[in-house]
Amino acid sequence: MKQKKNSSLFILVFLGMMTAFGPFVTDMYLPTLPAMSEYFITSSSMVQLGLTTSMIGLAVGQLFFGPLSDKYGRRPPLIAAMSLFLLSTIGCIYSQTILQFVSFRLIQGIAGAGGIVISRSIAADKYCGRELGKMLAIIGAVNGVAPIAAPMGGGLLAGHTGWQGIFWCLFGLGIILLAGSFHFEESLPAENRKATKWKDMYLSFGRALRNRRYVCYILQFGFAQSVLFANIASAPFIMQQHYGFSPMTFSVCFGINAIAIVVSAAASVKFRHSEQALFTGSAGMIFFSILLCGALITRCSFWIYEILLVCLLSMLGLTFTASNTLAMDCERENAGTASALLGALGFAFGGIVSPLVGLGDIMTTTGVIFLVGSLSSFACTWYALRNRPFQHAAEMIRK
Repeated sequence: MKQKKNSSLFILVFLGMMTAFGPFVTDMYLPTLPAMSEYFITSSSMVQLGLTTSMIGLAVGQLFFGPLSDKYGRRPPLIAAMSLFLLSTIGCIYSQTILQFVSFRLIQGIAGAGGIVISRSIAADKYCGRELGKMLAIIGAVNGVAPIAAPMGGGLLAGHTGWQGIFWCLFGLGIILLAGSFHFEESLPAENRKATKWKDMYLSFGRALRNRRYVCYILQFGFAQSVLFANIASAPFIMQQHYGFSPMTFSVCFGINAIAIVVSAAASVKFRHSEQALFTGSAGMIFFSILLCGALITRCSFWIYEILLVCLLSMLGLTFTASNTLAMDCERENAGTASALLGALGFAFGGIVSPLVGLGDIMTTTGVIFLVGSLSSFACTWYALRNRPFQHAAEMIRK
């Protein structure tokens, strides 16, 4: 009997939702942190520990579910991850102490990682070349918007449902994704799976890391993520405390910034080569981060800050899509492992950078982090492309 294939629309929506899953798990409840501090009768730092543990879970979980999906296929680990997510979310809702909540948040992050890492693996299974680039452009756009949209959505819910209501919303999202996981038809045929022992399976990490171009691409993605998370962590303070905006005005500006990432991620597939998009985006990041760093240090007007930030995030969107496409193309035979390392590194860099923006003067620190992240991103791009794609860059300039 011939197996029925999932429609392209289903794959598109399903992968998009799974990609957004991680940021919603980490960020959606942020507006309720003060209320949770009162609920659990604890300090704000203890409540924020739930954010830290979830990001650790999202990084570590990808290192687990990626190789697992290479060995057993995409569908069984995905169903297991979504089931574990539902159980851990119930645990968060009914936690009696902050330590219980933090523990369940770690498990929730690990489970949520399954959707993120397997979504990229499914894309690599089903598409290649420009088609893969188009799909990863959509995933990259969602990945750029979700960390911004999640706190906004949480803020709208918080006033009506409290923090438990936000977690019930996440539970509902988990139900939808679990149903989608059962409907999903396996994308990795049995003959293409890694029939190896667990020990040998994890040696694939070493093989992937010996691919220098792949390492450069995932490092570029990691440094680009550090710029994005620096913006997410600093923008609420810069816009509301320094420029005196209301939460509603701040949300509107955040939305505009998200649109910039979406548009540039979609535009990246218009480049003839992914290398061109990566080079253009990385070089543009340096240019606009230099201007933005100087503007923040000199206490520029809001409109200068906003215009330069939109330009920087637009360049960022180009690199997200290109680096994901090139990295997954480099390690197509170990797509699960490659996706795991890519995602784990992105969350690790974001987790490291987020608290750094609060050190010293936030305007200066944010500008410096933008510049350092952009310079590091371009260095990785240059090293990866130094032997072959500059002819693509030259071709692009001539056109």
